[in-house]
Amino acid sequence: MADRENKYPDNTAGKFYVDDQCIDCDLCRETAPDNFTRNEEGGYSFVYKQPTSQDELDLCIEAMEGCPVEAIGNDGDES
Repeated sequence: MADRENKYPDNTAGKFYVDDQCIDCDLCRETAPDNFTRNEEGGYSFVYKQPTSQDELDLCIEAMEGCPVEAIGNDGDES
């Protein structure tokens, strides 16, 4: 389960985030490419844009549920 205390600082503030359990599998970037991207240097994904539509929200939830190491959380800061 993702832990907001261990989320990457690259994440855009908001509900969704990726923490340091990410294994760079690419699933979230393939599922929700408008919201997740890759930190090339660190070799991990992060949320670069919080969802702004129901479609994006649904895809972020799908990515979170499909994450093999549960590195995506949805209990981050709402600001």
